Amino acid sequence: MSKITFMQLFISIFWIGFVSAISFFESWIKFRAPGVTLPIGLRVGKKVFNALNRVELVLFLIIVLLSLLLPITHAGLLIGIGVVLMFQTLYLLPILNQRAEKIIAGATVTSTWHHIGYVVSDIMKIICLISLSLKIAEI
Repeated sequence: MSKITFMQLFISIFWIGFVSAISFFESWIKFRAPGVTLPIGLRVGKKVFNALNRVELVLFLIIVLLSLLLPITHAGLLIGIGVVLMFQTLYLLPILNQRAEKIIAGATVTSTWHHIGYVVSDIMKIICLISLSLKIAEI
C-alpha cells in the first residue's frame, strides 16, 4: 500500500469515527446531561455541527486531492460523498441553524423533515465512507 493510499484510508476511517461519534452519540446525549436546557443544547449543537461540517469539507478535499495523484478507482463514491456533504452544507445546515435560532429565541416551530433528513444523509455518508475505505484497501 502506497503512502497516498494509506493516507486516504486513514482519513476515511477517521472521518467515519468522527461523524459517528458526533452525530450518533454527542448530538443526543448532551440533552440528557443535568442542567442542559433545550436552548443550551441547541447552541452547543450549532457550534459542534458547524465545526464538524468544516472539518468534513477539509477531509473531503484532502481525499479528493490525494485521489488525483493515483488512478481513480472510486470516483463514484467520491461523487456520492461530495453530493451528500454539499446537501448538508448548503441546504440542511442553514435550515437547521435557523430553526435552532427560533427555538432559542423562544418561538414555537412546526415539525419538519430536515432533522431526519440530516440523520439519513449522515447514514448515507457513512455507508459511502465505509465503501470507500474498503475500495481503497482493496478488500
